[in-house]
Order: sequence, then structure tokens, then C-alpha cells
Amino acid sequence: MNNGRGIFQLAVIVSALGFFVDVYDLLLFAIIRKASLAGLGLSPDQILTEGELLISVQMIGLLLGGILFGIIGDKKGRLSVLFGSILLYSIANILNGMVTSMPQYLILRFIAGIGLAGELGAGLTLVSEMLPKEKRSIAAGFIAGFGVLGAVAAFLISKVFDWRTCYYIGGALGFVLLLMRVSVHESGLFKQVQQTSVERGNFLQFFTSRERFGRYIRCILIGVPVWYVIGVLVTFSDQFGKAFGIPDVDPGMAIMYLYLFVGLGDFSVGWLSERLKSRKKTLFLFMAITIFFCVLFFLQRGGSAFTFYLLCMGLGFGAGFNVVYMTMGVEQFGTNLRASAAISIPNMVRGALPLIILLFKYTRNLFQDYVTGAWVTGVILFAIAIAAAWTMEETYGKDLDFLEH
Repeated sequence: MNNGRGIFQLAVIVSALGFFVDVYDLLLFAIIRKASLAGLGLSPDQILTEGELLISVQMIGLLLGGILFGIIGDKKGRLSVLFGSILLYSIANILNGMVTSMPQYLILRFIAGIGLAGELGAGLTLVSEMLPKEKRSIAAGFIAGFGVLGAVAAFLISKVFDWRTCYYIGGALGFVLLLMRVSVHESGLFKQVQQTSVERGNFLQFFTSRERFGRYIRCILIGVPVWYVIGVLVTFSDQFGKAFGIPDVDPGMAIMYLYLFVGLGDFSVGWLSERLKSRKKTLFLFMAITIFFCVLFFLQRGGSAFTFYLLCMGLGFGAGFNVVYMTMGVEQFGTNLRASAAISIPNMVRGALPLIILLFKYTRNLFQDYVTGAWVTGVILFAIAIAAAWTMEETYGKDLDFLEH
């Protein structure tokens, strides 16, 4: 019994550390965006436009990597993804610290995005299939809550080291994690399915059934507002600070405070899901919290940077509902397609950021106002997410020993 418990605990800890490294790199670029692009000789105007391009390319890499590693996870096993993704990420991250031109930076951010794609979904799938169903929420909350502290680590490290060294540190962390994963066991449910003739990892199965496609697309749409908050409101917080008449807003500081409270929100969501015995009730509650702080965010005028950061904390706490859509992504699908769903869904959400940015560009040009464009974009995305969540199946306590046919 103790040995089994130790195996479960190791899987949870290693998955949490994997997401920590994932978030470290994913948000590191947002934090060192200005410094790294300035170091490559770009002008202030180019830093804004090229920064948006780099974020979009990174997210496209995540999207493609989510599909690739999802298929691998169902065909070859959850551990194959955990080893392959961290190895690719670590090499790419070290090379990111050596770039000397924009084309190099674009290619390596794309490759790093592919490498990062497998971490969270594979970890959640592995842990969810190993743990008793009444422990899944707590484990998912811990993995996500601890993992997002990688953003805090990225910010603190960026204040001590130059941007190239920050990338080297991220790559080194990945290699250390790779060694830790040697002792992690494969999912028992996957091993059972592996012995059968059931087709595994066919990504096209999401599109061969209207009902299955509906489950898949709703899981994605529920998570999109999280990346609206992260990728628009907070990543470009310096631009919003200027628009609100608030001087000296530091995007790196805003991201750190946001993610610190995303972690608190993740822990709270995991705990509350167990108390309410409902994914959907928890989801709607934390969506409401996020919307409330979005309203306060746009009502700012001439305040202080401190107040701005407080609102970023509130946005982060509400955005803890990302745990719910990711857990539901694991629980909605059978073992032969579960890794494909769990890995690709959060990366489809991340990969939607270029579309979110395009929508934001359209609305701000339409209304000829940066702030108006931003809140109109938010209204559209939250409305779609709420509609998608309303029709979702409640998956709390669902038995995961089933297949997709």
C-alpha cells in the first residue's frame, strides 16, 4: 500500500514540476520580451509588432505539438510524451539563448512551443488514470497550482540574470526533470488498452462523430478566456497602463502577480470541486470572479501601478478555472483517445491566442480605441465560453475505464 501511494505521489510531483518548467518558459518570453528584442537591435515600434508575432508563432507550435504529442501519448504511452516533450523543450530553450536574429528567434520559439505542448496534458492524464476518482480534483489543482509558480520563478530569475541566461536556466531545469522521470510508472489503464486491438490515438476520431466533436470543441472554447486574460490584458499591460493613464506598469511584474494568484486559484478550484462535487458549479463560480475583475480592470483611470497589480491578482485567481476545463478534457474521453484530448485541448486553447490577437486587432481598429477593442473582445470570448460550458456533461467522479468507439 505504501509503495503504491509512493508511486502515485511521485507521479503527481513529477507532473507538477513538469508544468512548472512549462510555465517558466511559456511566460519567460512575455517577461523578457522587451529586453530580448531590444538586445537583437529592434526599435520600440518593432518590439511591439514582432513581440505579437513571436507569441503567435510560439502558440502555433503549442497547437501542433498538442496534436503530435497527443497521438504519441495514446499510441506509445503517457511516459513517452513526458520524456520526449521535455527533451525537445530543453534543447530548444538552450538554443533560444544563442539567437542573433529574428528568423532564428521565430524558428526556436516555434520548436520550443512544440516541446512544451506535451507536459501538462500528459501529466494530468497519467495522474488521473492512476489516482482514485475522488482524488483527481485535488491532484489536478496541485499540479496546476504548483506549476504556475514557474511564472514567478521566471520573473525573479529575469531580475537577476540577463535574458540569454534565463533561457539557459530553463533548459537546465528541463534536463534535471528528465532524470527525475526515470522512476515514474506508466498508467495501468493505458497498459490494459495497449494489450487490445482497439485503435488508439486516431486524432481524426474527434471529427467522425458530431457528439464527440461537440465534447472536444466545448472543452476548448471554455478555456479561451483564460488566454485572453493572460495573452492580451496582462502580457500587454504596459500598453493598457498608458491607455488608463497609469505610469510605470511593468508587464513582467503584472505577469508574476497574475500567475501567483492563478496558482492560488488552481488550488482553490481543486478543493472546491471536491466540496461541491461538481466541475460545472466550480467553473461558473470562477468564471464569474474573472468577469468581475475584468470589469474593474477596464474601469481603471489614472490610478497607481499597485492598484493595477492588485487587479491582476484578482484576474489570476479567477483564471484558476483553467483547472476545470483541463480536468474535464481528461474525463470526457475514453482511454484510447484520452491523451490526444488532454494534451491537445489546453494547447488548442493556447494556440487560439493568435486568433484572439487578430480579433483584438479587428475590434480596436473598428472602434478606433485600444481599450474599447479589448473589452469588446472579452465580451465575445466569455459569452462563447459560458454557452459552451452550459451544455457540457458533468464529469465529477466519472469512471475513466471506458473507450471511444
